[in-house]
Amino acid sequence: MDRRQRLRADRDRPHRRRLSGSPILLLVLALLRPSGAAEIAAEERRSGYEFMSAQTRAMQDDEAANPATLWLLDGEALWTRKDGAAGVACANCHGDAATTMRGVAARYPAFDAALARPLDLEQRINVCRTGAQKAAPFDYESRELLALTAYVARQSRGTPIRIEADATLQPFLDRGRVAYERRQGQLNLSCAQCHDQNWSRTLAGNPITQAHPTGYPLYRLEWQSLGSLQRRLRNCLAGVRAETYPFGAPELVELELYLMWRARGMEVETPAVRP
Repeated sequence: MDRRQRLRADRDRPHRRRLSGSPILLLVLALLRPSGAAEIAAEERRSGYEFMSAQTRAMQDDEAANPATLWLLDGEALWTRKDGAAGVACANCHGDAATTMRGVAARYPAFDAALARPLDLEQRINVCRTGAQKAAPFDYESRELLALTAYVARQSRGTPIRIEADATLQPFLDRGRVAYERRQGQLNLSCAQCHDQNWSRTLAGNPITQAHPTGYPLYRLEWQSLGSLQRRLRNCLAGVRAETYPFGAPELVELELYLMWRARGMEVETPAVRP
């Protein structure tokens, strides 16, 4: 190889490295693959925590450094605050959250017999507010709803996710699976194409995780705030240029249900920290 050929090779090599992880190449690879994908084997399931930098993991592990701690403190105050026309607090019905709420978040979304559909944890909290407390429901993504949801979910930290796919939940779970595997939006991509088929890659400098929702509500450095799983799902839909659903829509709850079922056996780590 002469000097000119070596220079050309050196010039092209960095370009090839950049291309290997570029969003354009990932998009091409995803489009060439079928939408559906085999479920990730249990032994290969990894929390998003494992894809994070050492600094981000340290922030999550240390409650003094985890920004979500501020929401947890607010949630603890809301748990004991009497509210609504009934003048009762969550604690009046449920007692010590550390005991009565242990493992609860690991079972949600859960089927509500009265409404004949599954509810996620945020919706369950609002059902309790309107029913038991006779209070107005909290707005989606409000500090109050995020704080109380995070506080309740924090009591389940370290417990395994266990969604029971019984006859009542199965139709909703099936619809969530279809949504996960369906191509949509102007980019014509499915959730599975990123999170089942390309989870070992990066996109726009960020790791593509396996989409296991083990840490919600979680603090995202990009948001500079705590946020719900529904907020993240809406972000993903917007990212593939698809029409988003409103907060609380059955389609989002069904997708949440499937994602939690898909993460069964993994431990709750709320409140997580992500980029």
